[in-house]
Amino acid sequence: MGILTGKNIVVTGVLTDASLAFGVAQLAQREGANVLLTGAGRGMSITERTARKLDTPVPVVEFDVTVEEHVESARAAALQHLGRVDGVLHSIGFAPAVCLGDDFMAAKWNDVAIAMQISAYSLKTLADAFAPLMTAGGSFVGLDFDNTVAWPAYNWMGVAKSALESTSRYLAKELGGKNIRCNLVAAGPIKTMAAKSIPGFKTFEDVWDVRSPLGWDVNDSTAVARACVALLSDWFPATTAEVVHVDGGYHAMGV
Repeated sequence: MGILTGKNIVVTGVLTDASLAFGVAQLAQREGANVLLTGAGRGMSITERTARKLDTPVPVVEFDVTVEEHVESARAAALQHLGRVDGVLHSIGFAPAVCLGDDFMAAKWNDVAIAMQISAYSLKTLADAFAPLMTAGGSFVGLDFDNTVAWPAYNWMGVAKSALESTSRYLAKELGGKNIRCNLVAAGPIKTMAAKSIPGFKTFEDVWDVRSPLGWDVNDSTAVARACVALLSDWFPATTAEVVHVDGGYHAMGV
């Protein structure tokens, strides 16, 4: 038996099998979970193809976090496919190109608002959709990138990650009475499609392994998946509002 045996888990953010979310979905299955994926827009067909690469192919339901009607339709689909929901992985992030790069001042509010809604407010949107189905308690886990410092080129996505961290704390406060936990996993840099959209990502690659006490492999997301699956399980029953660093220890090291 695995640590998610009998659990029903919703996983967002799977695009290709290189996605961090795919690794979580795959490991969740291997630990006994029933998994449901969500996709959105033009990426739906890609997510559906990738879903067939899991050990057991799973259904994919449409959930664009910017479309209000999808809150109810995704909840109805989860109820149909899973019944109760025990855990949700938040792996959703996007910022217009102008929000990233060398010029922090270039982005206008309309651009920043998109980044904030999709990358931070969306955690609350997932709670709107799926918390009502967590009738036996549950766990929200979000993928984060530690934003206690300003990173090169990350700019407004970094601001959105700060908002995500705050949103997680407030959701933990709001949902704790229903035995629902909310935590984030601050992952080190991993080569994914999302990473390719960040100018200067190679800067992280070059230094992370050197400065991390445990070392770091940008091609291996196994440790991140294990942390997420553990937090989705019952093994952390009294942990909420936390940011768990899975980065080889890089975040704690000085210059």
